[in-house]
Amino acid sequence: MAGAARLTPAMRIGLSIALATGLYGISFGALAVASGFSVGQTVALSLLMFTGGSQFAFIGVVGAGGTGAAAFGAATLLGIRNAVYGAQINRLLRPRGGRRILAAQITIDESTATATSQTDADEQRRGFWTAGLGVYLLWNLFTLAGALLGDALGDPRRWGLDGAAVAAFLGLLWPRLRTREPVAIAVVCALVTVLALPWTPAGVPILLAAAVAAVWGGCVRDPATAGPPPGVAAGHHEEVRR
Repeated sequence: MAGAARLTPAMRIGLSIALATGLYGISFGALAVASGFSVGQTVALSLLMFTGGSQFAFIGVVGAGGTGAAAFGAATLLGIRNAVYGAQINRLLRPRGGRRILAAQITIDESTATATSQTDADEQRRGFWTAGLGVYLLWNLFTLAGALLGDALGDPRRWGLDGAAVAAFLGLLWPRLRTREPVAIAVVCALVTVLALPWTPAGVPILLAAAVAAVWGGCVRDPATAGPPPGVAAGHHEEVRR
């Protein structure tokens, strides 16, 4: 009870996201082995690459008979978003020394979303580190479990693990859709992604959607005149807009 009482809201969110995403690692481990990767190669991908979308793209291309260069290209396209996240997290948390290197490794969708969903600076920091380290630990443990169990699991999708991370991320996004502008951006970006899927390589649709959101944020909203959302202190305006 005492330990639970010390958990802040951001830490609780981070832990729940870590558990949901970590379980998804079972799917990756099983699918990687089924695609021809060894247990060691599968574990190395999670330890070093550590970005789920890129990892699935990599093993998907190789499993379909593609070349290593094609697999690397697909994984890189999906991983570009992490560079954008890195710049955002660097401005938000200002990590120094060894923490800067560690922060770079665990800057992913989940840790970034958990941090930016908070308005308090301390909670942003707690949310980022709790989600990032939690996902890293559990993702790698469950990747190993999935790789070792292999065919014994059957089709990982029948367990619903392929939707766990998506559901968790939507849970973070939903509270932000309180006004018309975020809803409009979400709808337009979703349409861009769906329309681009049949015509562009893997990873490009999400980049196009991100570009649309960036253009919208830079052109539609004037930073010089936009005020803080209702109920949010002016001191937190910049964090909320991120």
